[in-house]
Amino acid sequence: MNNIFGETRTRTANNHALIAPDGHVISPLVGWENTEGVVLISPAMNGGGPRFVQYLVHGTGEGHTTGAAPGVQRLVYVLSGTATLDGETLAAEQFAWFPPGDEYKLVADKEASLLVFEKRYEPLPKCDVPNRIVGSHKDAPAEPFMGDPDAMLATLMPIDPAFDMAVNVFTYQPGAALPFVETHIMEHGLYMSAGQGIYRLDDQWYPVAQGDSIWMASYCPQWFVAMGKEPAQYIYYKDIHRDPLLSNSK
Repeated sequence: MNNIFGETRTRTANNHALIAPDGHVISPLVGWENTEGVVLISPAMNGGGPRFVQYLVHGTGEGHTTGAAPGVQRLVYVLSGTATLDGETLAAEQFAWFPPGDEYKLVADKEASLLVFEKRYEPLPKCDVPNRIVGSHKDAPAEPFMGDPDAMLATLMPIDPAFDMAVNVFTYQPGAALPFVETHIMEHGLYMSAGQGIYRLDDQWYPVAQGDSIWMASYCPQWFVAMGKEPAQYIYYKDIHRDPLLSNSK
């Protein structure tokens, strides 16, 4: 149905953005063959604010990729359906992290939906570039966030200085919330994978639901509460373990 009144929940500001699925525009993806998707967050936003890329891949059964751009690391998370990595199946809630220069064949199988984060890798002196990681959300270590068993935080990637990015999965029971308004140097890219709630970004409060994406710049005040009758869950990226005075990610 046409939106005759031009309404959308999407909002963009100088230090945050909410990208709702009602405005998604499907297009070809650079670095992927015979595949379409939506670039949700990128340096093209707000004059170069974001320092990473977040996008969705919609599978056709024929679409595939053999690697990211030179110097770029990539994490692929299977939201639904399946993907095939060098002949091995990745099911829903499984993921793979690829270091820069890694070569492989990843096929987005028919009906698959993939969430992808990409960031230019920043080498750290005396640290080797990590090898490829393949894992699953269900096997990832999870702990109550700040002691709250209704807010479980799962870390998909090792907490290791060799990694300059992290991707986590946060699951909230209805009514659970972040215990305070966070303000920090890390920027975030976030995808709502289940449920609904209210997200505070800077001095604005936004209703959010499954399928929404959020960009939070460094030092953007942020807070979330889960609402409704079902648990809320989001998958989010952050940059870590690098000196901001020496960072080359801009």
